[in-house]
Amino acid sequence: MKKLVYLAFALLLGTSVWAGPIQEKNKAVARRVLDEILTQGKFAVANELYAPDFVNHGLKTSIGLKEDQTAARRWRDGFPDLKMTVEFMVAEDDLVTVLWTASGTNTGPWNGLPPTGKGGDLRGITIWRIVDGKIREEWSAFDRLRIMQELGLIPESK
Repeated sequence: MKKLVYLAFALLLGTSVWAGPIQEKNKAVARRVLDEILTQGKFAVANELYAPDFVNHGLKTSIGLKEDQTAARRWRDGFPDLKMTVEFMVAEDDLVTVLWTASGTNTGPWNGLPPTGKGGDLRGITIWRIVDGKIREEWSAFDRLRIMQELGLIPESK
């Protein structure tokens, strides 16, 4: 009974009682990406966290570290007050999955579009493969339509 109570408590806190030291270190790496790179704009940290042969597997094309960090900078340029929040994080083997939310105000150019001055919220999920403390691969998905609608760049569907 006592073990069941501990398990329930751990699940409520979003932690895993089975995650070993490697998984906990990998979760810390993932959190640093969201906190330091995306929220704080400390892009030099990428050199510590990503493997040189990193691949971000997009829906239609994959990109390397340089292109990935260029895209991250564009988000920060378009949303200088960008704040990323971890909603839930799970680690298993060499994979870390993060359900995250992002919020910010579009006061700079973004994806070739002029600033709207409007705020937006976004939710997405990212899976990172982390080996020897370095991010080697990424898969992400988020609702692109919603952010475009919130910024008034395309009409909301009715």
